[in-house]
Amino acid sequence: MFTKAAERLLNRNLPRSPRARTLCAELAGQCVALSIDGFALRFVLGSDGNRLSLGREVAPSPDPTPADAEFHGTPLNLLALAGPDAEGVIRRGDVRIAGDAEAAQRFRELLYLLRPDIEEEMSQLLGDAAAHRLGRLGSACLEFGRRFASTGTRNVAEYFAHERADLVPRAEADAFFAGVDRTREDLDRLAARIAIITSGGPS
Repeated sequence: MFTKAAERLLNRNLPRSPRARTLCAELAGQCVALSIDGFALRFVLGSDGNRLSLGREVAPSPDPTPADAEFHGTPLNLLALAGPDAEGVIRRGDVRIAGDAEAAQRFRELLYLLRPDIEEEMSQLLGDAAAHRLGRLGSACLEFGRRFASTGTRNVAEYFAHERADLVPRAEADAFFAGVDRTREDLDRLAARIAIITSGGPS
């Protein structure tokens, strides 16, 4: 049920983007697979030139659908491929890609172009006003979550640094490394002086 709903959503958004239609035509006869880490699931997204098809397989399958490229990652990281930080997700290794790199790049761009507008989708079910309020509430919750995560990380770091002494505070670390650099420079000068003296140079 989910697979068919996602397929309908992608194809409904396809006519809205000329670039997406061009990519769909160029990818005719090709497909990519999305293998989800920690789940026995594999999704296969293909193009016939005019429409996209989305199928689901139980992994590992005895007879898996051949794919031109395959993405491996957690559900959240695979979803992030359709977001603004897709390059970062791949660069960090959060999603691993095997197979035809060009096909993978084109399908990734296609997914980005066809990503659903959540507020618009909700408006079709709830009406514009309710969808807008829910969208604002969702954005506020996400912002709160980001602030909470940032503050929590900072508090944990300060706890370990000052209460547990497992980490060194930044100021103390900077002072320590500055002292190391000065000691190294003093040793270099001393070594140079000893070399001059032992070679019979000027005292």
